[in-house]
Amino acid sequence: MIVDFQHHFTPRELIKEDSGNRRILRYDENGAPSYTIHALLYDLDEHVAMMDAAGIDAAFLTSAAGMCADLETSKIVNDNAKKAERDYPGRFLGAAHAHPLGGKDHFKELSRCVNDLGFQGVVITSETDGKYLDDPAYEDFWTEAERLGIFVFVHPALKLNQTKQFDTLDLARAVGREFSLVGATIRLVDSGVFDRHPKLTVHMAHLGGGISSMLGRIRGFRDKEFWGTQGDPKHGMKADKDFDYYIRNNIMFDTAGFCCEISAIKTALVEIPSSRIVFATDYPQEVRERHVVKDFVQQLRALGTDGDKILSGNTSKLLKKS
Repeated sequence: MIVDFQHHFTPRELIKEDSGNRRILRYDENGAPSYTIHALLYDLDEHVAMMDAAGIDAAFLTSAAGMCADLETSKIVNDNAKKAERDYPGRFLGAAHAHPLGGKDHFKELSRCVNDLGFQGVVITSETDGKYLDDPAYEDFWTEAERLGIFVFVHPALKLNQTKQFDTLDLARAVGREFSLVGATIRLVDSGVFDRHPKLTVHMAHLGGGISSMLGRIRGFRDKEFWGTQGDPKHGMKADKDFDYYIRNNIMFDTAGFCCEISAIKTALVEIPSSRIVFATDYPQEVRERHVVKDFVQQLRALGTDGDKILSGNTSKLLKKS
């Protein structure tokens, strides 16, 4: 079964504008482009038509509006994701939306999503509210996700904690969010999150921000004695095992984030085993046309065994229930 593990929607009731055939660009308070609103976000009939054309069986449904959102918005998104499951049987799989730093009320919502709605994963962002994923404030969330037996999908932050260096040329969306994913991956590993929670599985979006091209440097900087940071409580931290151990045991990556360019996948496969990558498109934000997704699926198939693993062979590593 081919599942698109990064497939977005926004409930119509959460979009104030009537976009019609237009695209409406929202900016954050610093003037950086943040999110593009358009009708495809809530036209699930078209989502299914695209999936049929591309040969995609199901889509893991997440919403930017509900990522690290207030409790009311999270509930609206979660209920609409469940409605999509009911309205289109077998085609959508809802993701839980619950703020990881929201406390007991958000954890209660997370439990509802898992136990009542049957969701198998929860979506958070790579940084939020001025904090990063290695902050001690996240510890209760990691504990709860591991206890519930769900995977955590880390989507790039829609608003970066630090924005100055990305204040022009749409750099925050183009590369800032990818930088955030690379940093989040390193922080999760070397702060010991997986050592404390060995059963936790994290699904990193966008091939971890393209982390494969940086792995040689990341490995090198784990030699704390060489770089003089050994014993430094902030910079000398290092996980119990080699960095690659966690890539092969705790982290899954997806193929979204590169506009369906097969070259990005081929590059990633130099460092990341195909057994740790799942299929994803970022539809209908990064790509909106059926033929682009269809071509991407065909290009992945042309990779042979690696492509087969990415398209369908690794699905059960995130989705434990049929």
